[in-house]
Amino acid sequence: MLAVVAAVTVSATLAGVVAITLAMIIEGRPKNIVLTVVAIGGLVGLGVALVNARTVVRASRSLVTAVENVPPSGRFTPPPTPLPAELRTIGAALEQAYERLRLGRERERALESARRELVAWVSHDLRTPLAGMRAMVEALEDGVADDPETVKRYHVQIRVEVDRLTGMVEDLFELSRIHAGSLRLSLARTGLGDLVADTLAAVEPLARAERVRLSGEADPHVPVYADAGHLGRAVRNLVVNAIRHTPAGGTVLVRAAADGTAARLSVLDGCGGIPEEDLPRVFDVAFRGEAARTPGPDGGAGLGLAIARGIVEAHDGEIGVVNEGPGCRFTITLPLGRA
Repeated sequence: MLAVVAAVTVSATLAGVVAITLAMIIEGRPKNIVLTVVAIGGLVGLGVALVNARTVVRASRSLVTAVENVPPSGRFTPPPTPLPAELRTIGAALEQAYERLRLGRERERALESARRELVAWVSHDLRTPLAGMRAMVEALEDGVADDPETVKRYHVQIRVEVDRLTGMVEDLFELSRIHAGSLRLSLARTGLGDLVADTLAAVEPLARAERVRLSGEADPHVPVYADAGHLGRAVRNLVVNAIRHTPAGGTVLVRAAADGTAARLSVLDGCGGIPEEDLPRVFDVAFRGEAARTPGPDGGAGLGLAIARGIVEAHDGEIGVVNEGPGCRFTITLPLGRA
């Protein structure tokens, strides 16, 4: 295409100059000089056009070859030969596109792996209380446990296991809605201080049972646009997690304050810190920080932090964790609501 465009342009120019020269009735040596100069200029123009065309064609072929030779890893490497500015821009755009595709495939593989682990882990976590309830029910049916004290204890234990299973199913349902993008938020102007106060009041019995002190420092004038119910659940998950991992006599501190154009809510516990290699996985689905899946006293499936992250991200916020002081600090950052 470049050669055709150059040839047509040069040929048209030459034809025009020759026609004008002949029409002017220039004879002898001047006429030969004009025609010679025009011919040399035309040949030089065609030569330059052909060289440029070959350069562009060679560069485009090398770019196509680089695209065809992309390895299974999905990492695109631009051709080693120098490219014209336009093709160099295309090569950079291709490199960025392939990098986004590669990262997308990695996230997809990680998500699929997390889903498989979730199915395996939750299946184990469900099987344990079900086996216990079945054993107690069979004991009651067969009359093995017939004294009133044992029967009452079995009934209480069955109720506890049912509550545990109910909580796990609710967490799974909430997590599935988050992953499916079907979490419906009713956003309204909400005071973060009120949210902290409600959360501390709700978890006070648990803190008292675990012998953990609760402390709250909340600026009453920190408005955010949020779904109070869902955001309250995210904050409650963080505080409950902090209480369960803080030893007796420890303190869980909840702070809420405005920081420029953002509202920050932090939960500081006394868990002793999280290993650095586990910090990036804290919010992964079903991550408990240990390989064993022995149910703890809370009977959770390790979904609380994953749910909290999903809720915060649905509010266009961010959540993170760092080791600080006697434990770690979880921080929720949300856009600050304006009047």
